[in-house]
Amino acid sequence: MTVKLFYFVLDFILPLVVGYYLHSKCWLSEKSCDRIIMVNITVFCTVLSLLSIWVVPLQSGILLWLPFFGVILSFIPAMVAYLNKKYEDGPEKASYLASAMLSNTGTLGGLCTFFLFGEPGFAYIQIIALAQNLVFLLFCFPVAHYYQQLLQDSKADGKLSLAALFFNCKQLPVVGLAVGALLSYTAVPRPEFLGDLFQILIHVSAWTALIPAGYSIQFSTMKKYRGCCIKNLMPIKFIISPLVAALLAYPLFTDPVIFGSILIAASGPTGINAIVLARLYNLDLDLAGAAFFLTTAAFLGAVYPLLFLWLHV
Repeated sequence: MTVKLFYFVLDFILPLVVGYYLHSKCWLSEKSCDRIIMVNITVFCTVLSLLSIWVVPLQSGILLWLPFFGVILSFIPAMVAYLNKKYEDGPEKASYLASAMLSNTGTLGGLCTFFLFGEPGFAYIQIIALAQNLVFLLFCFPVAHYYQQLLQDSKADGKLSLAALFFNCKQLPVVGLAVGALLSYTAVPRPEFLGDLFQILIHVSAWTALIPAGYSIQFSTMKKYRGCCIKNLMPIKFIISPLVAALLAYPLFTDPVIFGSILIAASGPTGINAIVLARLYNLDLDLAGAAFFLTTAAFLGAVYPLLFLWLHV
């Protein structure tokens, strides 16, 4: 357990601090930061997704429930946020709903489950994240476009085509999952050295994912929406969503690794995709940014340590 706590500090806290420091000293450009994000998505996430799901026994029908939880864990927080009536229709409301709906499941959630449960936990949460990515593409983009039209009262320029949504380099982790699932289902044995490679790449992936997050921290933009995040978003993300997930998952799963992976996915902070939507559709970027940073800080500082102590096996 001491070793896992060490890796928690090494792979979660330290890269955030390094990213923030690099930005404060102007030692890393915006373009370089974007390149780090793309390398993490296209290379490390793709390889890790393939290697992790390769060793999961997909012949088990119980795993078919995981995509269902991916969809549920997206829409339940969004429904609660919508019923809250915090904002009128417009860019603020759109960013608020996106911040509630989109979680950092695949990257941060994957790392958290790996440190608790190893490769099986990482693979389970990637299956959940895959379903959430489909929700992001098929639901969030049209809704964000709708709110953009409310703001502009006209069709937005630069409308994305279906081909642009589904066939781009950011979808490579989905390809990795598909290839790994095929290898697992056909019972192709994974070479032992790839397990050692996985152990190395998981740490590299943590740094390439969290350095850009630390780089993007801007405390001055958080003040306006700090109260909204603490009073409205955090109870949704860290109380309501995990409680509902636990009630639904407990009767279905006896495996503590699957149950724990679902609980971590349900407790995840706001994902970076909320910021992506805000940038792409001219929504409220400050709200999305504040939600991302404040919920991530709360998750790393309090929520995950509590889950770690409870779920540690």
